Amino acid sequence: MATAEAQVAIIGGSGLYDMDDLKDMREVNLSTPFGAPSDSIVIGALSGIKLAFLPRHGRGHRLSPTELPARANIYALKSLGVERIISVSAVGSLKEDLKPLDLVVPDQLIDRTKSRVNTFFGDGVVVHVGFADPFCPDLSDALIEAAKGVGASVHKGGTYVVMEGPLFSTKAESRMYRSWGASIIGMTALPEAKLAREAEICYATLASVTDYDVWHESEEPVSVEMVLTNLAKNVATAKRVIRMLLPTISEDRGCSCASALKDAIITRRDLIPEEAKQRLSAIMGRYIH
Repeated sequence: MATAEAQVAIIGGSGLYDMDDLKDMREVNLSTPFGAPSDSIVIGALSGIKLAFLPRHGRGHRLSPTELPARANIYALKSLGVERIISVSAVGSLKEDLKPLDLVVPDQLIDRTKSRVNTFFGDGVVVHVGFADPFCPDLSDALIEAAKGVGASVHKGGTYVVMEGPLFSTKAESRMYRSWGASIIGMTALPEAKLAREAEICYATLASVTDYDVWHESEEPVSVEMVLTNLAKNVATAKRVIRMLLPTISEDRGCSCASALKDAIITRRDLIPEEAKQRLSAIMGRYIH
């Protein structure tokens, strides 16, 4: 494989549209078999690590959660050589002790999306990747330690409900998710996490709590203004966490994310269409050539 242009990627959610202090910064515009990514990708170095930054919703926040070109985003990052993705996302809290302005590094997901393609495969290629633990445990642990290192109020673990959006929850939905034991709710961790696993990229989320969703009777109901106001306060913290994290990342990956496709490709190799081999070369080329 060619030398990676970036080892780690940051996908910035609402409010996080750039990374400060990148050295040797340049922008790349990539095309993929799945269309164009959300925006141009900024490549540079931070703390001695080759870093790629992608604003999830595009600069100026032009793309809704349902409109996000998730396959193009993950494919583009994979083609740059990225092995780890840190997703920064705004979320609502479903638990009293997860307060607005707190950070959460979740360890589980519940998929409530309805209108999103969530796999690279199909069209002659059947692949079943394990997803029992949807976030990379090693990268998540490192993220938690980095958050503690900058003095942030961070919570380890928890279940993230991913809803379709773009509207916020009804009160009945919010109460139902609480009854399931879920911790936070947002709109963007899926299909990103599924696609990252298929691409054998470690994926972890740094979730910024902006509100109590709509279940909390004594708190003001969630609004866009509330979300953006609180998220702006957490963006600086998220950037400090990332700066603290990068020097601690090992070059070697000991997690199972790095070999997620090894036993997952079900289709007999000689029956995989040539067009599919070309389209998916960046994802599974080492297993089919």
